[in-house]
Amino acid sequence: MELKEKAPVSEVEAKGIAALKASRVLVNRSTGEKNKALDLISEQLLKDKDYILQENEKDLQAGKERGLTDAILDRIMLNEKRIEDMAHAIKLLIDLKDPIGETLETIEKENGMTIVKKRVPIGVVGMIYEARPNVTIDAATLSLKTGNAVILRGSSSAKYSNLALVRSIHEALEKSTVPADAVQLIEDTSRETAKELFQLNDYLDVLIPRGGKQLIETVIRESTVPVIETGAGNCHVYIDQFADQEMAENIVLNAKLQRPSVCNAIETILVQSDWFEKYGKELLEKLDQNNVAIHGDNAVCDVFLKAKEAGEDDWGAEYLGLAVSVKVVKDVDEAIQHINEYGTKHSEAIVTANRENARKFQTEVDASTVYHNVSTRFTDGFEFGYGAEIGISTQKLHARGPMGLNALTSSKFFVSGDGQIRE
Repeated sequence: MELKEKAPVSEVEAKGIAALKASRVLVNRSTGEKNKALDLISEQLLKDKDYILQENEKDLQAGKERGLTDAILDRIMLNEKRIEDMAHAIKLLIDLKDPIGETLETIEKENGMTIVKKRVPIGVVGMIYEARPNVTIDAATLSLKTGNAVILRGSSSAKYSNLALVRSIHEALEKSTVPADAVQLIEDTSRETAKELFQLNDYLDVLIPRGGKQLIETVIRESTVPVIETGAGNCHVYIDQFADQEMAENIVLNAKLQRPSVCNAIETILVQSDWFEKYGKELLEKLDQNNVAIHGDNAVCDVFLKAKEAGEDDWGAEYLGLAVSVKVVKDVDEAIQHINEYGTKHSEAIVTANRENARKFQTEVDASTVYHNVSTRFTDGFEFGYGAEIGISTQKLHARGPMGLNALTSSKFFVSGDGQIRE
């Protein structure tokens, strides 16, 4: 398409134009040039660490004044280690194979024509997300590695942090051959700019929401730009009757407590009735000792008086904090039925020594990632060997599960010949 020559009427359109222009330059940059730009970003983050932390403190103070929960504040919070981890993650991303230009398929026709299918950049990626400033770095660097420009739209809760991080990115890119306009941040965090981004079809090739259930549902419902759905994380652990007690307790405690505010932490525990009768109270007591509020069904409330009676909303809740729903079920079939009704197709786990029950669970549960005797906390781009991730896709088209570099590519057919015509 021809770029509009008229003066842009909004910040969103102006940044859409700039990103599209940059994407047409970026498509010709080599792996070495892209990696050099990423290395400069990694170094710049460390140089600007004090400034980034100063700006992050503004967001934290504003969040406390607004009464944001500890879980949300934890998502917003940056410290020296988190910035160093971001810089290190970029170094790891540099070492990953560049997928752009990879040959996916070659077809030699009898008439001498050659058809080659290759990976290519998507073009311009839109990212709308809540709270987490680390997504600013993940989305920008993954996009650049795959030759995509990116338009970022964070939330007001991390406004100063995002501005500081993008300032560092731009300063680094100015020293490289990658155009600084390849990374755009929409500074106006109003509802109006979000709605405009949803319909930026002239400049945006795909939109990826990353945040809570309400944000994701809004984007899916209102966007005219193609969306890659990254679902909320109402994740479950099912403890089967054949589960080892120690293993089950360790997996549950890790999946709930290791970092409660993230999308791959569990929100519901399903326990087979025989196992619950033997070990259930001990498990509930250990959760309680770790300050986890328990919302239980009748069977749970009967044996654990501190439990609150679970309502219908609890089974679909994403607590993102120290709370969990607990339900006693008859068998693996009831567990599967419950998960497929209330789950968000993110990450689900079964703990069992019975291979047939494990096979049945992993086959029939509808989720991007299904675990057997493993904590759900491993649903992560780094853990899966992808480097940084741009999100966890819970849909079934194009990408599913942790989205690494390949998920930010499309494909193109390159057809060559020596004068063939179709008869």
